[in-house]
Amino acid sequence: MVDFGGWELPQQYTSIRDEHLAVRKAAGLFDISHMGRLVVEGAGAESYLQGLLTNDLAALAPGHAIYTLMCKEDGGAIDDLVVYREAADRFLVVVNAANREKDTAWMRRHMPAGVSMNDHTEDMSLIAFQGPRAHALLPRGSSTTDDIAYFAFRPGKIVGVAALISRTGYTGEDGFELFIESGRVGEVWDAILSHGKAEGVLPAGLGARDATRLEAALRLYGNDMDETVNPYEAGLGWTVKLGKGDFIGRDALAKVKESGPRRNLIGLQTAPGDIPRHGAAVSNAGRRAGVVTSGTHSFFLGHPIALALMEGPSLRVGEKVTVEVRGREAQAEVVKLPFYRGSARSAVAPAKS
Repeated sequence: MVDFGGWELPQQYTSIRDEHLAVRKAAGLFDISHMGRLVVEGAGAESYLQGLLTNDLAALAPGHAIYTLMCKEDGGAIDDLVVYREAADRFLVVVNAANREKDTAWMRRHMPAGVSMNDHTEDMSLIAFQGPRAHALLPRGSSTTDDIAYFAFRPGKIVGVAALISRTGYTGEDGFELFIESGRVGEVWDAILSHGKAEGVLPAGLGARDATRLEAALRLYGNDMDETVNPYEAGLGWTVKLGKGDFIGRDALAKVKESGPRRNLIGLQTAPGDIPRHGAAVSNAGRRAGVVTSGTHSFFLGHPIALALMEGPSLRVGEKVTVEVRGREAQAEVVKLPFYRGSARSAVAPAKS
């Protein structure tokens, strides 16, 4: 068990390798109840969120979710989050655990009259069942899920327990995130593991979650971006909809888009044993040009991988750089992102906004 954003969370239950491979080959079950869950509602809820977030919620139909960033006036990322539209004037906003208090303070500071926000992090638990066989391995008494589109959600039941079933996740695989009353989440957790055990389902901890999300090149706030990094630098410019109208950070981000970001996030691959770690220096042509933001050994791919934030124009795939590994320099190759395309890529695409 380790501290994560003020929560005590499992780094691993068995081994990171076994849990990682379970997610890639069958399914793994993650407890992600540390993520903040905020309900924003009221007649002006959409307009309010539109003014805070980079992506466009206007075309988001009820029952669909969207990935977005919340930025400061200078374009730096306050957080990355997922917004679920439950009704015309009601939204469920999921934020990062370490940012929950910062996010809620920022959101309340800009909240107009007629809009309310309630924090349901304690009474609403969140677990994620992720893997190519997640649909088939849900236990009896669960709602049908095959027809839920990617980045869509609806109310249902898991082993007879009421749940909000969302076809979202953070591993690159197909699967679900399940919002369940905290008093009953243990029943669902135990039932999923018991039913899937013979098929290779395992509980999975932070180690497997970090490795799988990195293979899918999903950004981790606090590593790959923070308040000093804007969406374009993080490779998330597609979440910025400058044409939707005014929002906090829009003017600064418009200038970044026009001139181009001064830094770019790239993917690196190194030889087995040369594992780049967060904070390691990256050099190009003998000059320090960037830093590793996330790095690990990929048990599934069989070699180390890393994301690095580099100064200047983005490097081309196939170019070579050097990265600091345990006090020495190791060669790394620039590779195309994501490192791995899992079953989530074949799921139905999310609603466009």
